[in-house]
Amino acid sequence: MGISPARASALSVLVFGGARSLTELAGEEQVTPATMSKLVTAPDVNDARAIRLEATAKACRILERGRARRLDVLEGLLAEASRADVEAVRAAAEVIEQALESA
Repeated sequence: MGISPARASALSVLVFGGARSLTELAGEEQVTPATMSKLVTAPDVNDARAIRLEATAKACRILERGRARRLDVLEGLLAEASRADVEAVRAAAEVIEQALESA
């Protein structure tokens, strides 16, 4: 994708979860605000003391391209799998998604 894994992870939170303060984003990424500020800096237009982060259209496109590439790889890996195996992968993905949503 052309960005570091740490930036991609933080960006995915913003793209798929919406705007966050630097502190909120740091908490979700389980890093300190100081660590997060090394990845991003942008003043909040409503409060110069705060930093509010929001994904740009370009950032959304970067993540969508990365997601599309991963899906292409996954489709290739499962191209010759049986219907039962594909269904097992789908069920496992749902379990993982539910676990992440409740975390």
